[in-house]
Amino acid sequence: MQNIYIAIAIVILAIVAIYNWKKGQQKPLSRLTILAFAFIMGGLIFGDNQAIGYSFLGLGALFGVIDIFYQAKSK
Repeated sequence: MQNIYIAIAIVILAIVAIYNWKKGQQKPLSRLTILAFAFIMGGLIFGDNQAIGYSFLGLGALFGVIDIFYQAKSK
């Protein structure tokens, strides 16, 4: 079950990164993207403690999804 959560978090992070990439030109990362990446990496680092690890992964995924919706609205 733990591997599924980690896989979902990595997929969401990849979607955010791909969404920020536009036609071969890299856009600067938004603060929410950086925050999502930091929480996901923290979740992977603190994966031994399930409460902290899953909380960080969940927050990272949440910030990633919020960032996608925020950027979609701003266009």
